[in-house]
Amino acid sequence: MRISRQASLKKFNTFNVSENADVIYEVEDIGMLKNIVSDNNQILILGGGSNILFTKSYNGAIINLRNKGIKVLEEDKESVLVDVCSGENWNDFVLWAIKNNYGGIENLSLIPGNVGAAPIQNIGAYGVELKDVFYSASGIMLDSLKDFELKTSECKFSYRNSIFKNELKDKVIITSIKLKLTKGNHNYNIEYKGLKEKLLKSELSLKKISDEVIKIRQSKLPDHKLIGNCGSFFKNPIINLSKLKTIKSDFPDLPSFKIDSNNYKIPAAWLIEKSGFKEKRNKNVGVYKNQPLVIINLGEATGKEILDFANEIKETINNNFNIQLKEEVLVI
Repeated sequence: MRISRQASLKKFNTFNVSENADVIYEVEDIGMLKNIVSDNNQILILGGGSNILFTKSYNGAIINLRNKGIKVLEEDKESVLVDVCSGENWNDFVLWAIKNNYGGIENLSLIPGNVGAAPIQNIGAYGVELKDVFYSASGIMLDSLKDFELKTSECKFSYRNSIFKNELKDKVIITSIKLKLTKGNHNYNIEYKGLKEKLLKSELSLKKISDEVIKIRQSKLPDHKLIGNCGSFFKNPIINLSKLKTIKSDFPDLPSFKIDSNNYKIPAAWLIEKSGFKEKRNKNVGVYKNQPLVIINLGEATGKEILDFANEIKETINNNFNIQLKEEVLVI
């Protein structure tokens, strides 16, 4: 375990924001966690830092989980139950699954961050969400230091949301998750338009889908090592049919995706572009040229500058469309 005091958070967040923390614990052995929790009053759990924006220094202890390990627990002819430690890089795990011919997460290739953050956000992309293969999450309750395991039905998953962002926010440490993946006969999902156009006439495989997803993501999203960002900053809003009709009366080109008889998901990227923010820049902050959902750090932007820019986007869209965008990113 490495302990750093009054340490910079720049290498711990993909926005590359320079803020400090009172103390950072880089923990490989989860057996140390209960002692660390007992010794500190204010704690933030941090994985790959790909879904967080620091707008100020953190007056407390940050636990950066680095525990590693992937274990097959059960398998039969059709499926396999895999236990994955929180400190594993998510994309490395996806590639491991594909190499072993385990299906279900190939559409989630190249999503940044670590495994432990995946259920918090219920990560999703290209027609697949984590909840589709999720079995359980295990970890430690911060107040009682008791171990816990929550099954899928207990996690209250919804679009980019879970119990870990609500009732259990800042109350648990997820140390590992279990996923149930397919073997042999895979249910390939290429319903996303970009995938279907490229793969409809191809002989499908896990690797072929993963490779195409990676190509699409690389064409839309900047490498955070070169340009600070957190991927999609905002969630795609869900609106009712009445509001959809109202907006379409002025903007017939508005894309929409039916969720149920009265609710539709619309692209936040479309709203951002229509509101005049395509490639817009303000000092050290801007909108990425290939994907309006991505806010980028153009140099030495502070977290406060990035948040102010995001709030300007939110305010403009609320004024233009009466829609309140919600952040995917955790703002500290």
